[in-house]
Amino acid sequence: MEIKTFGVIGAGQMGNGIAQVAATAGYQVIMNDIKTDFVEKGFNAIEKNLSRSVEKEKISREEKNVILERIKTSINLKDLAEADLIVEAATENEPVKFEIFRTLDSLCPPESILATNTSSIPIGRIGAKTKRPDKVIGMHFMNPVPVMKLVEVIRGLETSDETFKLTWDLAVKLGKTPAQAEDYPGFIANRILLPMINEAIYCLYHGVGKKEDIDTVMKLGMNHPMGPLALADLIGLDTCLAIMETLYDGFKDSKYRPCPLLRKYVEAGRLGRKTGKGFYDY
Repeated sequence: MEIKTFGVIGAGQMGNGIAQVAATAGYQVIMNDIKTDFVEKGFNAIEKNLSRSVEKEKISREEKNVILERIKTSINLKDLAEADLIVEAATENEPVKFEIFRTLDSLCPPESILATNTSSIPIGRIGAKTKRPDKVIGMHFMNPVPVMKLVEVIRGLETSDETFKLTWDLAVKLGKTPAQAEDYPGFIANRILLPMINEAIYCLYHGVGKKEDIDTVMKLGMNHPMGPLALADLIGLDTCLAIMETLYDGFKDSKYRPCPLLRKYVEAGRLGRKTGKGFYDY
């Protein structure tokens, strides 16, 4: 099977980044979201990113225009029926994802591959909501997508070898470095990363250090490019909480219990960069 048309569900930070990378690699892209405002905002973000690349002379203005012409926006899931592979990058919410996959399963041809950019929800659980679990797979991109090279490729219990190989090869064609992860909550990246972020939040919660000092220790002491609290703001505190809850529910181990301060910030609407306020103000 050859992938010609690449679908993306979600035009937010992750979705528009995936759409940009796919269009840059030469694929025809359909970027879908639930509202016109959302897809317009996502398309504008792509245009802005590409304009920066033009300014830095990484691409020409003509190349930028060609890339943008490959992206079609949509607010109707029916438009994705023509896609050969679809990456779902909606909110990290099980019922929302389940409904999307049920709908895609009913709309798309049987040969279409349905991938999810979930940060932590088991692939097998998502695949079980469809009649094609052999064609459901995890394709977990890192944020910011155009910059970060890693893609975790996660196969569910029923994911076929053909689906896995096609997805792996696609990641390479997108200019990414794929890594295989088994289908357990959090996979590899977030099973390691989020407990670290959660522990940094506990340090702030218990008064072990101020936010700036906690981030400085990790940047200068452990050579991390960004402190864990600033990184949490970039990821989105609601997403961090959702991943920690998935880990906690999946393993029933107290070491994955979300910090009460993280929950408090999310309930207050402090979600990080996307709302202008998290652990830091933006």
